[in-house]
Amino acid sequence: MSRTVIDLDDEALEAAAKELGTTTKRDTINTALREVTARYRRLRALTEARELVAEGALDVNLLLDKSTYRPTGGAGVRDAGADA
Repeated sequence: MSRTVIDLDDEALEAAAKELGTTTKRDTINTALREVTARYRRLRALTEARELVAEGALDVNLLLDKSTYRPTGGAGVRDAGADA
């Protein structure tokens, strides 16, 4: 971890802390950096997925078909109320 002295916008820092639920400057800045990085990674992944859909390499309807998420009965699947 590095140590850096910088001037901060106190109002922006306070607003970020409220949004992020952090209490210290250090936690606010580190959390904000992680959040920004994660957001841009998600945006890149979304852009790449859109490109795959446009190229026909990804079938969104297959992903949205909830019947393929889990088996609907058979071996190994128990009903939560079966023993009640």
